Amino acid sequence: MTEPTDANPGETEAPEEPSETSPAAAAADFEGPRRRARREREERRTAQARATAIENARREAKRRAMGATPEEAKRLGRRTVRGLKVLLYFTPIMAARNIVVVGLGAVTQDEVTAAAAVAPGTPLLQVDTDAVAERVAAIRRVASARVQRQYPSTLRVTVIERIPVVVKDYPDGPHMFDKDGVDFATGPPPAGVPYLDADNPGPSDAPTKAALQVMTALRPEVAGQVARVAAPSVAAITLTLTDGRTVVWGTTDRTEEKALKLGALLTQPGQTYDVSSPDLPTVK
Repeated sequence: MTEPTDANPGETEAPEEPSETSPAAAAADFEGPRRRARREREERRTAQARATAIENARREAKRRAMGATPEEAKRLGRRTVRGLKVLLYFTPIMAARNIVVVGLGAVTQDEVTAAAAVAPGTPLLQVDTDAVAERVAAIRRVASARVQRQYPSTLRVTVIERIPVVVKDYPDGPHMFDKDGVDFATGPPPAGVPYLDADNPGPSDAPTKAALQVMTALRPEVAGQVARVAAPSVAAITLTLTDGRTVVWGTTDRTEEKALKLGALLTQPGQTYDVSSPDLPTVK
């Protein structure tokens, strides 16, 4: 007599899972260069498609809002923007993987990247672009910085570096000052940058600001001839040219007019050019 069984007719018991990963499974887990490239292309396409879908959704919401009452339009707009922000805020595909820096001269890419301090893989919408720009602008040679998100995975940092307008000698070497009087670099200045004679150069020093106002008002062909600018006070600015001639400037009153008169005056032979009274410029 046949013993009854628990199994239903036609059913078989599943074999046990192997205890170790098979060679085929291990090979499937390995991602070679070609597979990685395909995966990255797919991620980029997915990110682009997501961005396109988001933009289409925004446009559709705008279109719907155009036909709604003002209050309905406001609700639709807020709901759409909130949804898009939540989606982008947590999307790992649209994360910071590259930092592109433009406007570099003396500052290096590594300096900017280190100052930006953005962890790779941070979703772009989680990056506080204003805070990043402030950190980059704290670099001594940087005058200002702007940070923009470029989807799907790039941060673009635009840097404006400080430009030396005058230089002053110190025991540790020449210090360069920009148009705002900021001491931003130490070292040999570029050719053609005049030396500043002022007691306490800096952004808040009135004589320094007066001297810089004069230098930035000069025509380029005249500014290139200035070897030294002396500012013992705001009312006694003088320029010494590379050939030894002297320009008596006086105060910063009517600076633009003085700069215009000086350009013509320097075509005349002489040793001292006085534009302190632009109505009566003189050559001696």
